[in-house]
Amino acid sequence: MLYFVLKFLHLIGASVLLGTGAGIAFFMLLAHRTGRTETVAAVARMVVVADFLFTATAVVLQPVTGIALAWNVGYSLTEGWILLSLLLYVITGAFWLPVVWMQMEMRRLAETARKSGEPLPKRYHQLFRLWFAFGFPAFGAVVAIFWLMITRPILDW
Repeated sequence: MLYFVLKFLHLIGASVLLGTGAGIAFFMLLAHRTGRTETVAAVARMVVVADFLFTATAVVLQPVTGIALAWNVGYSLTEGWILLSLLLYVITGAFWLPVVWMQMEMRRLAETARKSGEPLPKRYHQLFRLWFAFGFPAFGAVVAIFWLMITRPILDW
């Protein structure tokens, strides 16, 4: 029974990471494309909350449930697919942490522009391009981790 609980929690966490990441990117991109300061400010507020509420929670729980699941099944944490998953997880975090800061800064810039009735500033657009670019390696790494979890390939290095 413990195995199924751990597996369920781990799969839910992975799904939250993938789904929240894709959802945040989708809604932030759509808001940005409107060019409307008030839309960007409103969506950026929700995106920051969603990232802290859902993504951050899953980020903390994924290694815990993953290690517990591996131990429960009898996998060594030095197996190639697990090590590669962990490396990709670190890469994801290396891109996600700056993205969280960028989202908070874009939210602040959009709120300031909204309150003053000004258009989104140049700094917002610079951050948006960087935020957008950082999303690709982070999202790609999460998709690769999904593939590794499903296939558990034998990787001998």
